[in-house]
Amino acid sequence: MNLEKAAEAIIKEAQERGEFENLKGKGQPIDLTAYFETPQELRNAYAMLKNAGMVSAEVELLQEIAALRERLTATREEKDRSRIQKMIREKQLQFDVMMERMKKK
Repeated sequence: MNLEKAAEAIIKEAQERGEFENLKGKGQPIDLTAYFETPQELRNAYAMLKNAGMVSAEVELLQEIAALRERLTATREEKDRSRIQKMIREKQLQFDVMMERMKKK
């Protein structure tokens, strides 16, 4: 059995067991913004680090931004919303600076 067929069989078994039910973000479009904002030559390296449970500073920032956006959505207090929006802008600026530095290297 080749690798592709073996992978398909494993996925089919998992589907039959219901392991893909109730996944986070089910029915939502996948946000690939962070993927495409990462320079192409770094994507594979980052994927390998992620699979090993390690993330780069850039990925960590993107995760923090995503978490802050979720908090912003759930927050109703205008004072808290303003504070969270400021934090998002600061983190996004840090990320943008990191990306510019990488592009220059």
